Amino acid sequence: MLTIISLTLLGILILAEGILDKKSWHLPTILAGLPISILLALTGWNQNLHFYKNMLIVDNGSIAFTALLIFITFLIFLFAGRYYKDVVRPLDDIYAILIFALAGCVMMTSFGNLIILFLGIETLSIALYVLAGSHKEAITSNEATLKYFLMGSFLSGFLLFGIALLYGASGSLNMDEISRYTIREAGHLSPMFRTGLFLLIIGLAFKIAIVPFHFWAPDVYEGTPTLLTAFMATVVKVASIVALFRLFNNCFSSIRDIWAPTLWILAVLTILVGNLTGLYQPNLKRMLAYSSISHSGYMMLAVLAFSARSSGALLLYAAAYSVATVTAFAILILIRGAKRNDLYTSFEGISKKNPIEAICLTIALLSLTGIPPLAGFMAKYYLITTALEQGYLWLVIIAILGSAISVAYYFRPIIAMFLKEGDGVKLESGIAYKTNIIFLTILTLALGFLPALLINLL
Repeated sequence: MLTIISLTLLGILILAEGILDKKSWHLPTILAGLPISILLALTGWNQNLHFYKNMLIVDNGSIAFTALLIFITFLIFLFAGRYYKDVVRPLDDIYAILIFALAGCVMMTSFGNLIILFLGIETLSIALYVLAGSHKEAITSNEATLKYFLMGSFLSGFLLFGIALLYGASGSLNMDEISRYTIREAGHLSPMFRTGLFLLIIGLAFKIAIVPFHFWAPDVYEGTPTLLTAFMATVVKVASIVALFRLFNNCFSSIRDIWAPTLWILAVLTILVGNLTGLYQPNLKRMLAYSSISHSGYMMLAVLAFSARSSGALLLYAAAYSVATVTAFAILILIRGAKRNDLYTSFEGISKKNPIEAICLTIALLSLTGIPPLAGFMAKYYLITTALEQGYLWLVIIAILGSAISVAYYFRPIIAMFLKEGDGVKLESGIAYKTNIIFLTILTLALGFLPALLINLL
């Protein structure tokens, strides 16, 4: 609760600085305020707090994922100064909306009532509609925000209608009450409840970019400003997966035989379509969009294979995926700044004059591939072993096949950087920017060698 309040106040403070024309204060304020929000979140550790008649539940799981989401947002803001250095107009609106979107994400990790889940999703979605079109001069940005708004609004109707049907069948919006209803009526659930459940799956699948509800993601990711795409691909993605995880395993665990086959099929489609389509992308940004889709499929393993280890495995995977993805987007920003595009040909010969950036991008892509001993490998290992323990052998085989396919497109920029001739342009990163990239790379290595730091938290 304190975290949501602190993030809201931080967003309001950024807007107030904009009114006072204190543009130079924005980033220092945010980079100081986000760690404070993390500390406020950690004050509730082991307390299992309930607010407003269990509408908001702050347990260790929600605290761990909340802290991760805020930390990833902090990492993204580390690169904001470089990304917006040539922008003359005030940025208080963009920064504040990002913070408000983060507050929506925190609500999605801490809900105990379907109304709070819906409010969190809509707080996040409305902010993203604005952020996707924040580069008003670019037609691709305008196209991205229109596509996202139209499809997002349409799918929100599915989500809200599903919640209404669940309420009509169970008589409550509280997760505990709905869980008791499913236990009591497990053998003969009403058609209304079943319909509401699957409408809820459709609405959440769109937010996570699960196949076949993923078509908006590549175009929106490509048209959205790159720094904000990094936020959408990491913070938004993780918050949505955590919401799905909490909802189905805390609320619908007694009727797994009803929804598990559907999620199984969606996970398989997401892993295969995301990886196979990634093979044909002409540039790094669209490739990362399809990479993000495929990783949604991997993270769904934690939802399906729920056990005592699932929460820790999902936390590690979310952290490993997010850190590597932010690293890739940070270097993508430099490439686009130097070459005005992010085609694979723009990466040719980059390692000659930019060895640090090339090595960091290589480690990030190898981690996303799942190459040992990096964080991505350990995260996939724990998810896969958890799924095997729950009997999902074929899903694990498909996940491993998907990882093997991903090698082909993750290695394309690596081969271009180190094995192909190019103009070898010098990337203007600066000491601070380069230090941040190195820090992210060290995190990727550390999580690979010390996965227990996160696995044993939950």
